[in-house]
Amino acid sequence: MIFAGLYNRVMVWAAHPHAERYLVAISIFESIFFPVPTALMVAPMAVAKPERAVRIALIATSMSVLGGIVGYYLGYFAITMIEPLLQDVGYWEKYMTAQRWFAEWGFWAVVIAGFSPIPFKLFTLTAGALSMAILPFVLAAIVGRAAHFFLVALLMAWAGPKLEPVVRKYIEWLGWLSVLLVVVFIYFHNR
Repeated sequence: MIFAGLYNRVMVWAAHPHAERYLVAISIFESIFFPVPTALMVAPMAVAKPERAVRIALIATSMSVLGGIVGYYLGYFAITMIEPLLQDVGYWEKYMTAQRWFAEWGFWAVVIAGFSPIPFKLFTLTAGALSMAILPFVLAAIVGRAAHFFLVALLMAWAGPKLEPVVRKYIEWLGWLSVLLVVVFIYFHNR
């Protein structure tokens, strides 16, 4: 059970006295290389402390954008060293998809990646590798990440305490459904 283990670990982190520090680290590193989505930390934190949902979303957004800027510059200055790693860890096809999306949508590719469960880190690296202008990149990252984290935090603060038992019960199904939706989206987009 992949998603249940992650969910349980994140629930422990969310209840920790230093949860906001963990959120800062996860938000930054998820935009560069970390495989755990920040929303998995935002959601339980907003459930645990609904009165802090806006603060939680602000932290996640600002730190994710900061991490995105680091990822951008890694892509800009070091993409030739990073590309073999992307191949080794199985991200090469996703990286190629990110490049196609940039060619087709530019600014909006970053907004969509920032809002969706698509790995944002690939788009930060790709934006840098393709020399996207930094200001539009930062603006797109702010729009996409803010929309994503505020939606998650405010929704979970409002309905989370009622939904948490349901989420816990069906977390494996929800996790795999999310993966399936991304695969279906990519499949139909590439047709």
